[in-house]
Amino acid sequence: MALHFERSEYAERLARLTQAMQAEKLDAMLIFAQESMYWLTGYDTFGYCFFQCLVVKADGQMTLLTRSADLRQARHTSILENIAVWVDRANADPTLDLKEQLSEMDLLGCRIGVEYDTHGMTGRIARLLDNQLSSFGQIVDQSYLISRLRLVKSPAEIAHVVRAGELADDALDAAISMTGAGASEADILAAMQGAVFAGGGDYPANEFIIGSGADALLCRYKAGRRRLDATDQLTLEWAGVSAHYHAAMMRTVIVGEPTSRHRELYNACRETILAIESVLRPGHTFGDVFDTHARIIDERGLTRHRLNACGYSLGARFSPSWMEHQMFHAGNQQEILPDMSLFVHMIIMDSDSGTAMTLGQTYLTTADEPRSLSRHRLDLITC
Repeated sequence: MALHFERSEYAERLARLTQAMQAEKLDAMLIFAQESMYWLTGYDTFGYCFFQCLVVKADGQMTLLTRSADLRQARHTSILENIAVWVDRANADPTLDLKEQLSEMDLLGCRIGVEYDTHGMTGRIARLLDNQLSSFGQIVDQSYLISRLRLVKSPAEIAHVVRAGELADDALDAAISMTGAGASEADILAAMQGAVFAGGGDYPANEFIIGSGADALLCRYKAGRRRLDATDQLTLEWAGVSAHYHAAMMRTVIVGEPTSRHRELYNACRETILAIESVLRPGHTFGDVFDTHARIIDERGLTRHRLNACGYSLGARFSPSWMEHQMFHAGNQQEILPDMSLFVHMIIMDSDSGTAMTLGQTYLTTADEPRSLSRHRLDLITC
């Protein structure tokens, strides 16, 4: 089997889940998030673009309902023994197959948690599911139950997170070596992704972000490439990936001489991320991290140029995003605990002057100060 962890690790994860289910008085969980299935069983696929569901009972019994195309995938990549297949056909309603599966598992009239907030659950599936199960049992939204369990990483997970950080550094080295006047964004992007693949890494859960000139102010990937001018700005956001575990980084690289505004915004980013390092530890919350970010940026008169979040938890994720649910935004009371992998980003986009500046890296929390997972310093990069 193509497992990335020992069976004892999966057994411990299942024990943690069933304990959490007991606390929530759940008889079963219907798991639709691919990252939840992967974390719990090793099941590795992009087949969640179609209907599939992992049923977990409070006693630890698990059954996967999926399509025929993923039957062998599940057998080869996971610890799952019970795998059922719903049949592709005209006007198929796989939630009916799921209801029959739940009946066979003696779950009629039970309290069942459902992962609704996931890309593996479309609006159509949700409506079909609710229609089938509304009178079957007590259905409750438990979208974040497993997500919360995944926040704190095991030693085996941390090994992949650390490796992902090394691959992210390799990608930055590759980008810097390719960047300069006349350089092609296409060549830079190819070098970055190639460095991750050459190091044994995986595809990221979302596209690397690359943009220069006016596009450097964008926070999302877009199609289209250009060549860098003699004086330019290049914003990059990328991640190293090991066994689907991500370590993200973000930089705005200056081609030529930085403007005074570039230096001003860079200084704000660096001051803020260093201040956050003193908060990114037990005894503080995710909301405290954002409050530190907002206070420093706002004191510099940059309120309208910043974002309303400054990072998030990272882990094993699947398309379309490497972002976890838990984010650094106002009012988030999630406690910071040791062994969390957290991406902190400073993003200041001044549309008035057309100036971009970003600075970000992934940290592993400890009992005290956080550990940066990058060997690179936080210096302003110029080429």
